[in-house]
Amino acid sequence: MGNYINIGNTGFQSARNGEYVDKSGLISIVNGTLFTERRFSCVTRCRRFGKSMAAKMLNAYYDQSCDSRSLFADLEIAKDPSFEKYLNKYSVIYLDLTNFMQDKDAAIVDRIDAELLADVSKAFADVPMEPGDTLMRYLLRVNEATHSQFVFIIDEWDAICREFPSGTEAMDRYMGWLRRMFKSVDAFRVFAGVYMTGILPIKKYKTESALNNFQEYSMVEPVDMAPYFGFTMDEVKTLSEKHQVDFCDLKKWYDGYQIGDEMSIFNPNSVMQAIDSGRCRSFWAGTGAYDAVARYIQMNYEGLKDDVISMLAGERCPVDPTGFQNDMSVIRSKDDVLTVLIHLGYLSYDWRESECYIPNKEVAGEMVNAIKSSSWKHVSEAIEKSKQLMKATLAGDEAAVARGIDVAHDEHTSILSYNDENSLACVLSIAYYYANNDYVIHRELATGKGFADLVLIPRKNVDSPAIVIELKYNKDADTAISQILRKEYPAKVAQYADSLLLVGINYDRETKQHQCHIINPSNCSDCGG
Repeated sequence: MGNYINIGNTGFQSARNGEYVDKSGLISIVNGTLFTERRFSCVTRCRRFGKSMAAKMLNAYYDQSCDSRSLFADLEIAKDPSFEKYLNKYSVIYLDLTNFMQDKDAAIVDRIDAELLADVSKAFADVPMEPGDTLMRYLLRVNEATHSQFVFIIDEWDAICREFPSGTEAMDRYMGWLRRMFKSVDAFRVFAGVYMTGILPIKKYKTESALNNFQEYSMVEPVDMAPYFGFTMDEVKTLSEKHQVDFCDLKKWYDGYQIGDEMSIFNPNSVMQAIDSGRCRSFWAGTGAYDAVARYIQMNYEGLKDDVISMLAGERCPVDPTGFQNDMSVIRSKDDVLTVLIHLGYLSYDWRESECYIPNKEVAGEMVNAIKSSSWKHVSEAIEKSKQLMKATLAGDEAAVARGIDVAHDEHTSILSYNDENSLACVLSIAYYYANNDYVIHRELATGKGFADLVLIPRKNVDSPAIVIELKYNKDADTAISQILRKEYPAKVAQYADSLLLVGINYDRETKQHQCHIINPSNCSDCGG
C-alpha cells in the first residue's frame, strides 16, 4: 500500500461506518466509460457536495490491493451487471491536489510528478526506473512489461487553477502536465479510466476545453450524473423520517438546486450536519468560497447588484454560461460572475429557461453576509428597510408601509419599468425580502380565479399572522382589499382566518405615490361585514 497508488479502502470504510446515503450508482456510469473513448471523466460540483466522498468510493471499488466486496454488497451498484467485472481489479493512482498546495510556487508540478513517480516505482519494483523518467514515461514501461492498465483518480483537480492566475508559470506547467498525462495516444494504453473531480470544469482556451477528450459533468451540464450531485428529495425524506427531523425545515434551508433533469437537489453536507446537530442553520461558513463571492458581486458588471437584489427577493436572472472560460481569475462579464456563482453553489441554474436563482435560505443568508461585508452599502440599507417595512405591516401602520413601498419603488427603477404593473409586483417582492426569515412567500398564489399578488404564510413555529397583499394600479387601496375579499381563500390561507392581515396597495401613476390599507378580516368593522 502506497501514499498514492493502491491506498486501500479505509477512506470509504469510514464513510460506511457512519450514516451513508447510497450514491454507488455513480460507479455504474464510470464503469460504462472504461476502455472506451469516453474513459476520461471530469466531474465538478461545488464545495460540500460530496466530491471527495465519490472519489474515495471509486478508489475503494477499483483498488486491487484490497477486498471491498463487503462495503458494496448492500448498495445499488452490487445489483449492476458490471459490479463483478471491475471490482478490485486495477492499480489505482489517487491524487488529492490539496496536499500539495502548501508550497505555492511554479515547481509544484515537478513535485507532484516526482512524488507520484517514486511511489509507483516502489509498487512495480521489477520495472526499474531510468534516468530522466517522468511519471508518464514510467507508466508506459510498466504497461509494456506487465500489461497493467491503471485507474487514475484526481481529487480537487482544479486546486492549482484556483490558486494560480491564468498565464502564470505554475498554471501553464500544470495544464501542460495534464495534457502529457491524458491527451496523448499513450494515455489510452496506460489508463483503463481517469476520474477527476473539483469545483471548476476544465479551463477553456478560446472556445475549446484544454483537455477536449474529457467528458465533463458540471453544475451547468451534469449529463446523466445529476442524481449523484447531491441528495434527492426522496433521500432527504428518508433521512428526516429516520432521524425524526422536520422535512419542511430541511427543504427550506438546503433544497432548491436544479441540476440537469433533477428538479430538487439538496446540499448533502448541510443536511447531514443539520441531522447531527438537531437543528437547521447555515453550515457554509468557512467553505473557502465566501471571500470569492464578496469579491465577484462587487464587480457589478451590467447592473449585477440589481440582479442580486431581485434574486434575494425570489426573482430569477437570465444567464448565459457558455462564454465562461472556467477560470476564476478571468471574469469579463456579468454572465461570467453568475456562472462562477453557479459552480460555487451560490446560485442554481435552470437550463430550460437559461436562468439562475438563489436556491434556499442557507445560501440567501450567506449571500446577504457577503453583501454586508462588501461596499454595497445601499444594498445593505435596502435589506434593513425591508426589515422595517415588515414591522410596519405587522403593526398595521399604513402610512409607514406606503412610504416603504415608495422608497423601494424609487430605488429599483434601474431594473423596473416604473409604470408597469408586473414591475410593481416585483417591487413588492423586493420590498418584502426580509419576510423570508419568518414566512414562505408565494407570488401570485392562485385558486383558479386568481387570488393575490403576494401571500406570506408563516413558517412552522412562527407566531405571526398570514399576510395577503394585493396591488392595484391607478385605482385605490380599498379596491385592492375588496378584490381580495371577493375571492375565495385558498386552503393555505383559509387555515389562518383567525390570524390574517389583508394589505391593499395602490400605485397612483400621476403622483407616483402608493396608498395602503390594512385590515384584519376577522374584525367585521374593518371589512364592512
